[in-house]
Amino acid sequence: MSSGFNTRAIHAGQDFDPTTGAVTPPIYQTSTFVQDGIGGLRGGYEYGRSGNPTRDSLQTLLASLEGGAHGISFSSGLAAEDALLRSILRPGDHVVLGNDVYGGTYRLITRILGSWGIEVDAVEMNDLDAVRAALRPGSSRVLWVETPSNPLMKITDIAALAEVGRASGALVVVDNTFASPALQRPLELGADVVVHSTTKYLGGHSDVLGGAVITNDDQLAEQVRFLQFAAGAILAPFEAWLTTRGIKTLGVRMERHSANAQAVAEHFVGHPGVERVYYPGLPTHPGHELAARQMKGFGGMLSVALRGGEEAARKLAESTKLFQLAESLGGVESLIGYPSEMTHASVRGTPLEIAPNIVRLSVGIEDVDDLIADLEEALPR
Repeated sequence: MSSGFNTRAIHAGQDFDPTTGAVTPPIYQTSTFVQDGIGGLRGGYEYGRSGNPTRDSLQTLLASLEGGAHGISFSSGLAAEDALLRSILRPGDHVVLGNDVYGGTYRLITRILGSWGIEVDAVEMNDLDAVRAALRPGSSRVLWVETPSNPLMKITDIAALAEVGRASGALVVVDNTFASPALQRPLELGADVVVHSTTKYLGGHSDVLGGAVITNDDQLAEQVRFLQFAAGAILAPFEAWLTTRGIKTLGVRMERHSANAQAVAEHFVGHPGVERVYYPGLPTHPGHELAARQMKGFGGMLSVALRGGEEAARKLAESTKLFQLAESLGGVESLIGYPSEMTHASVRGTPLEIAPNIVRLSVGIEDVDDLIADLEEALPR
């Protein structure tokens, strides 16, 4: 029997404990497993790095939510990206990515994999001709898509890029962290792989680090699992359990995040201190119609460009009270960040550099009137 998203978020991979009947499966907080004789593994479990029931239940859940056959979890989003890229790429290969992707992704490819002989080009992903021109048939192995993008909230046509990537022989990878599978499922739109920082909306409570790779490609999944085991950037049992607990409320949380962000965005359009609001839920956003077709909601992330430049942006970031100044996003509490020197500091001086008058908001699930009042009090006029 097929089930809806919220039902799967609560039940996929979450069978009750057969020994005690506990509704919530236990945390298997163990480093190793007793064998029934040499090679006699119980349930296939041998050592905590190679497998753990708590981690396996999360991986089943992740695959179900994204509509994939395989879910592989890691100790962080970047660990997941690293394992995926090293599974695909070899020296001399080429990656094409968007010109405002997460700074950590760009740093990983250019500064770590770059020394291994990997080349990269950053292009405007909404310009399909530019993407086609950047792809090098035979050597472009990865087309990396981030939508909505971080922090400018660009919306990219996943289905169109899936066709472009397929035509050139590149695997299309979509970072679905900002939308979450509650709002967007890239595999259903033709992408080959989905990656997540599960730290963000999937965990949802700012209390756990994690990452994930989801795909329908059996061979690629086997290669990623090998690196998960051989390189060892696994997600620990307690972190897997916390992430699973967070996912159970993902659907209802994303509804509230989206509603609050929409209200905040609409309120500050035309504000005397605000030059521009970047939020795909606004009809004036260039990707609004595409987002309405491709997503089931517009999400909880938005950015604002301030008329007062860098000074005004810094003042706002350091003056709010409910919006706490911190890295990360996607938790139930609202956060504010200054991308130029926080999440995107690693891309200053590159084509991906973020303007110094940009402030990024992760809109939480508090009462929206309180959030708007907090921003109003801090915004320079």
